[in-house]
Amino acid sequence: MTSYTTNATFFALALSLLTVTGPALAGSVGVASYYGKEMGGRRTADGERFNPGGLTAAHRSLPFGTKLRVTNLRNGKTVVVRVSDRGPFARGRMIDLSYGAARAIDMLHAGTARVKISRLAER
Repeated sequence: MTSYTTNATFFALALSLLTVTGPALAGSVGVASYYGKEMGGRRTADGERFNPGGLTAAHRSLPFGTKLRVTNLRNGKTVVVRVSDRGPFARGRMIDLSYGAARAIDMLHAGTARVKISRLAER
């Protein structure tokens, strides 16, 4: 293997690792929004049917199935969600929660909330 190939392979691996682990490992803070009930029954990016009452989320880069703890910083309520879709696509948003997850952390009335996201360890 040439030095160029080795360096290119290492760079690609490092870039993909940064994309996969993303900000959720560091307990990052940002804005969450949620999917309304009107999305119920549609297919998510991972192929499953969206259940508005479920505890799922959309994230731009984390692998499907990743479990995240989402904490509403206004009231301290937390919920554990599973990444099943891609998004959010609105500028300035870090995560889209299902209706059920948004209800669990009491953000339905506001529509958005400042949250802390932490990736849970795989078992």
